[in-house]
Amino acid sequence: MDDVWDLVVVGAGPAGSAAALRARQLDPGRRVLLLDRSDFPRDKACGDGIAAHARQELALLGLPGLLDDHRPTPRLSVTSPGGAHVSAVVARPNHVVPRRVFDARLVEAARARGVELRRHRVRTLTALGEHVVIDGHLVARTVVAADGANSAVRRLIGVPPSPDRHTAIAVRGYADVPPDDDEQVIVMQSEAWPAYAWSFPVGDGTANVGYGLLLPALRQTGRPGREILHGRLARLMPLLGEIRSPVRDLRAHHLPLSSGRPVPGAGRVLLAGDAASLVNPLTGEGIYYALLSGRLAAEAAIGSPSDPLRTYRRGLRRALGRHLRTTDALALAARSPGFIDAAIAVAAHRTEVFDLLVDVGLGAGTVPPRLAAAVALRWLRGLT
Repeated sequence: MDDVWDLVVVGAGPAGSAAALRARQLDPGRRVLLLDRSDFPRDKACGDGIAAHARQELALLGLPGLLDDHRPTPRLSVTSPGGAHVSAVVARPNHVVPRRVFDARLVEAARARGVELRRHRVRTLTALGEHVVIDGHLVARTVVAADGANSAVRRLIGVPPSPDRHTAIAVRGYADVPPDDDEQVIVMQSEAWPAYAWSFPVGDGTANVGYGLLLPALRQTGRPGREILHGRLARLMPLLGEIRSPVRDLRAHHLPLSSGRPVPGAGRVLLAGDAASLVNPLTGEGIYYALLSGRLAAEAAIGSPSDPLRTYRRGLRRALGRHLRTTDALALAARSPGFIDAAIAVAAHRTEVFDLLVDVGLGAGTVPPRLAAAVALRWLRGLT
């Protein structure tokens, strides 16, 4: 084994690129290989929302100005299933950057830092002592699997896919909007709850628009997924603001929710991002989790090469443990649309609750007991 890589990362999306970037940032002498089955730039079905929490991760990776040429979206509008509504300025502006642009920039930053990029589709994985052999010829001390919701590496190490009850499906497209549109819009629907439509303006006169729901709810219709997803998005478009064109470039994608997260790896293989089912079950946000988990995976691989999985699990627990328990509990409560109605109604009158909802839905926030009590009280009043 003369040609051994310190780290091989499978998947060059945000989680994989973050892992590669962090590894070279920690030790510029480490040999890091980044594999992806696609060339870049490439499209990726996603809501394209990049919250302030994700920008913090970019800064930690040494890329604080990666999005400086994209106009931020300072406002967020949310309508609950029962019609409660809040529209306010967020504490820290978000960005909307198409994945074709965002992912390519991350890949180029990794290459500039000395990461080798290869187009490659992983087919086999073999544990061999203190190494992992990929497809019989690529040898790594540690592998980070960041190859998405349908992760091939996850299957190869025997970790089952996310259960249907913990999986959402969404369709995303682009449409023309007023050039000055600066508000992200989310419209929740009681039909097939939990489900919502969105419009996230990019800042160039286009917006990412889409609709998503849980996979079992889609299957219960007994109708083709394309018919349901496209049809409901078209029906909800008038509620999303001033849309000036038909939706184009429609693509569907699965979202493995963190409420069904598996063990984050096996042996010397660490799962990150969507491959680790790290998608917020309340909002479908995954880019922040991807950047964070990719960074933590690299820190474990470089800092604890003899037992990276143990260190990685500890890092995830410290960074996201309380938050994930919070989103698990809120996802259960949110099975009642009335709970969400109450939360949005309280947020409309209390700025700290609005800011908290943003932090829980887009970052790693938790819910203080006193604010949980305020929402619960409003919810109980609605039941009487």
